[in-house]
Amino acid sequence: MRRIEIDIEGLGIAIAELDNRNPRTADAVWNALPIEGRAMLWGEEVYFDTPIECEDENASPSANAGDISYWVPGHAICIFFGRTQPYSPVNHIGRISEGLEVFSNVEEGDRIVLRRA
Repeated sequence: MRRIEIDIEGLGIAIAELDNRNPRTADAVWNALPIEGRAMLWGEEVYFDTPIECEDENASPSANAGDISYWVPGHAICIFFGRTQPYSPVNHIGRISEGLEVFSNVEEGDRIVLRRA
């Protein structure tokens, strides 16, 4: 199982597990780690730009709290921590297994680092 650590500077660390819902996208993210970005907010979703470029892969118009996804139009990693749904379909790549609560305290511009756990 591929586990990643999501470090939100000054707020805490969450742990996630990549899954096989969209294996090409999950592999692209895994191979690009570590990834660093600055948080942006869309309701109860934290997202940030990445240098990763993927295409739609079983893209879904909905998400559940704890989902980690890749948003193709924005080349962004999205972390859903509440009821907010994606702006447009996303490729789900994993789930938060520990520390989901830390995302409710994220503010625009916070530094986020994803790395292999």
